[in-house]
Amino acid sequence: MTVRKGVILAAGFGTRLLPATKAVPKEMLPLLDRPIIQYVAEEAVAAGIRELIVVISAGKESIAHHFSPAPELEQALAAKGDEDSLREVSRLSSLASFCFVYQHERLGTGHALLQARPLIGNDPFALFYPDDIVVGEEPAIAHLVTLYEQCKAPVLGVAPVPPQDAHRYGLIDASQEGDNLFRVNRAVEKPSPHEIPSHLAMVGRMVLTPQIFPFLQKTPPGRGGEVWLTDAINLLCQHLPVYASALPGKWLDVGNLMGLLMGSLHLALTHPKWSAQARRLLGELERLP
Repeated sequence: MTVRKGVILAAGFGTRLLPATKAVPKEMLPLLDRPIIQYVAEEAVAAGIRELIVVISAGKESIAHHFSPAPELEQALAAKGDEDSLREVSRLSSLASFCFVYQHERLGTGHALLQARPLIGNDPFALFYPDDIVVGEEPAIAHLVTLYEQCKAPVLGVAPVPPQDAHRYGLIDASQEGDNLFRVNRAVEKPSPHEIPSHLAMVGRMVLTPQIFPFLQKTPPGRGGEVWLTDAINLLCQHLPVYASALPGKWLDVGNLMGLLMGSLHLALTHPKWSAQARRLLGELERLP
């Protein structure tokens, strides 16, 4: 069975980007020319995933509004003859079939995923964390979908990180099974320096099956009193095969201020419309005292 459903976890506070995220969802902050979450939705659609379940929390309704029709705005753009903007705005509501579900208590990533369970049913699904943007010729999630179809088992997206930064991420302990294919033995969420199992960090892209849900329900609250998906994956690894593969493309961690800035710069410098202007701007900044 191929992957046609995706889940986007977008219920968190976005504390690493406060005060910007006090009233504006982190996922709606601009990354160059569009909100962060739009990149994720477009990646999913490019990989053939047309049903998107977005887990939000109270106060994040603007995410749903972004992917809904805006007749007044569309009429105004049409009256002005702004065909380019009209096309960009109107396509958002037909980009995919969106369904929004609430996480009423922020009790962790595992708890957030459980809120989507009724809509997932018995289907495999892609999981996205909007903090992580992966840009490249191939949609990152498409790489994992292909591996899922070959392995018939969950596949996690990973990327190498510098040793000095390893403690900031969830890392995998894994055995290499083939060219860019690893069998996951366990996962460790933000380990202390003496617990680091590897320098392969889990990126917010994975393909899972409904088999994860019984393990999520058995997972006790962990760090911060939250239910962590990483802990459920650890339980899953003890009973069923779980694989990992390094994602193609450039990984941008945009969930913090400098990452968001660097992400916009990277996208601007590699964009045919903006690259020349971005390079001129960087040149001007270098000349500042």
